[in-house]
Amino acid sequence: MSSIATTANDIAVIARRNMIKIVRVPEVLVFVLISPIMFVLLFAYVFGNSIDIQGSSYREFLIAGIFAQTVVFGATFTGNGIAEDMQKGIIDRFRSLPMSRGAVLAGRTISDVIYNVLSIIIMSLTGLLVGWRIRGSIVDALLGYLLLLVFAYAISWIMAYIALLVPSVEVIQNASFLVIFPLTFVANTFVPSETLPAPLKVFAEWNPVSAVTQASRELFGNIPPGTPEPTAWPLQNGALYTLLWAAAIVVIFAPLATRRYARQG
Repeated sequence: MSSIATTANDIAVIARRNMIKIVRVPEVLVFVLISPIMFVLLFAYVFGNSIDIQGSSYREFLIAGIFAQTVVFGATFTGNGIAEDMQKGIIDRFRSLPMSRGAVLAGRTISDVIYNVLSIIIMSLTGLLVGWRIRGSIVDALLGYLLLLVFAYAISWIMAYIALLVPSVEVIQNASFLVIFPLTFVANTFVPSETLPAPLKVFAEWNPVSAVTQASRELFGNIPPGTPEPTAWPLQNGALYTLLWAAAIVVIFAPLATRRYARQG
């Protein structure tokens, strides 16, 4: 087999190994799916009548933000999984095998996309129950879902690299929340960025989470007619800005994580 085919086979084996864990430990999947349901219901019913969105209901404004937040938090499963394998010595066993160095990380990041797919399906169904609707075409909606998954996949490489730096499940969880929590809230995920104070408004406009949220809203058709055009370039070109960030993250962190894995003791 060629080196490319061998690497692809190794990645498929690792991805399958991680997917089997869903069947062997179904409790993990249960909590993964309960979390997005809880977020949708809490924000829809707690803040649904408190925040006024001109020309639209808050619930339609909300769902794209919930999608973005959930898939970004879902990317932390990569870091948690790698840190857990490090603690149990499984990574050392993988490193002793005649397999591609990048296969373990690539297989992990690919398999974790499945978690986000399941989360998005559950969130979409829950959103439909609370009043959210896809106003655009099915093709645009599928592109919106795909954009969310691409961005989450890129974030998972950052989590993989951090997990190799601090191979402890507790540390990776705390580090992830310290970075991702403000990143997903200082954005247009739950409130319009125009309502934020000036310094936070600028940060939110250039925040990639805002871009993927804005692009998703547009693709789902949840931007009401007559809504003023965003003034910041990232929000005007949300899909392009998101893809640029995703590409840059993968190009930078995939080699860094692979090199760190190869040197890991």
